[in-house]
Amino acid sequence: MRHDGALPADDVLVAELRAGVEATFALVVDAWSGSMLRLARSFVSTDASAEEVVQEAWLAVVQGIDRFEGRSSLKTWVYRILVNTAKKRGIKEHRTVPFAALLPEGEGPTVDPSRFRPPGDRYPGHWAIGQKPQPWSEPEDAAERAELARQLAAAVADLPERHRTVLTLRDIDGYSADEVCELLDLSAGNQRVILHRARATVRARLERYFELTAHH
Repeated sequence: MRHDGALPADDVLVAELRAGVEATFALVVDAWSGSMLRLARSFVSTDASAEEVVQEAWLAVVQGIDRFEGRSSLKTWVYRILVNTAKKRGIKEHRTVPFAALLPEGEGPTVDPSRFRPPGDRYPGHWAIGQKPQPWSEPEDAAERAELARQLAAAVADLPERHRTVLTLRDIDGYSADEVCELLDLSAGNQRVILHRARATVRARLERYFELTAHH
């Protein structure tokens, strides 16, 4: 479930945007531009280029708001404009991200096979002794919480770009699987695999962090 703060309902937003209410435009720009920038960055080569894509997308929204038919939410419609704008810019920069096809980096196992009991074992496929992930609790100390947040942000930032985009849309921006598939032109299966691998990669990195801190 997404939460867009105190934004009015779509019909109110659309009516006010069509009427040229600047305060309403500023409200949606402030609410959505951050996640739009993250999404745009997955298609283009620089932060500056992503900022230009977001600006172009908002201009297209203003110019096209009269054509909005309400078949999807206003936010999804805006994000589709953003994706189309970003794709065009990415092609110009010769840097397209093949969201619709799994690349070799996505074909390996998400967890090291050595952590499981081997075939022929009494319990094949189960966690090996000492290899089962341990539950984590949030640190109580403010400095430790800040470091954990930094580690998490770094883990997400280091993901392959399409993995980072899917994870960001699903787990940070709160989009549903169907919405992400529609926005990124992904099949349901590919979206599920990409998200699973992205989450597994982030979890593995945090697991290493907790192991290191436990020994200090």
